[in-house]
Amino acid sequence: MDLIADLHTHTIASRHAYSTLLENAAYAAKAQLLVLGISDHAPGMPETTSRSYFFNVKVWPRELFGIQILRGAEANILDRSGEIDLSDEVLERLDYVIASIHQGMFPSELGEEANTDAAIAAMAHSKVCAIGHPDDGRFPMDYGRLAKAAKFHNKALELNESSLSPLTSRVNGERNAMDMLEACKRESAWVIVSSDSHIAISIGFFSRAKYLLEKCAFPARLVVNSSARRLNEFFRRSISLDMNYKGM
Repeated sequence: MDLIADLHTHTIASRHAYSTLLENAAYAAKAQLLVLGISDHAPGMPETTSRSYFFNVKVWPRELFGIQILRGAEANILDRSGEIDLSDEVLERLDYVIASIHQGMFPSELGEEANTDAAIAAMAHSKVCAIGHPDDGRFPMDYGRLAKAAKFHNKALELNESSLSPLTSRVNGERNAMDMLEACKRESAWVIVSSDSHIAISIGFFSRAKYLLEKCAFPARLVVNSSARRLNEFFRRSISLDMNYKGM
């Protein structure tokens, strides 16, 4: 399965990442992607972007090295009610948001039901298109409930390449990812494949994720970034964004 976009990537603005916008775009072109989304961490996370960073994303060109550039963010889900750490004023300036639960930003002791409630509630935000790394075993989730909610809200669950890396601090990534994919297949819910890149050379690297998609015979029609047409359709339905991309 070919994948034409990588929407979960970080630049040096996230402070614990190592590449610039230009470097990321250059590697996206090298990986033969059509679309690159930059989704630096929202200001609620310690030692990351400031609020003003997202106010100035308007200066980013819409195309670099032949790649369409989307202006995104990875927001932190803060509590069981699904609150995220980006205001409506900031959200207006972004094309899309990935909402994720992170250690130190969300109570780790609440358990599966509360974690799932939080992720489902976060889907209601207008610019949230996907739940980031729901396969992070440190915050267990009910994938059946999550997939049903994703289907209902026209949102995606992320198959995160970094969760499958042997270097990850996340827990049981492959098993969790397979359980999530099976739930999404049952519910006909969208999945988006992302690198969660923190350095340019990993942009567009999806080999472990592709292996799991093949292993569970996951249908390409449910993979957001498996074609330009599907990506555009997904954005129109999930966050009312028409990309107007010339290749679509």
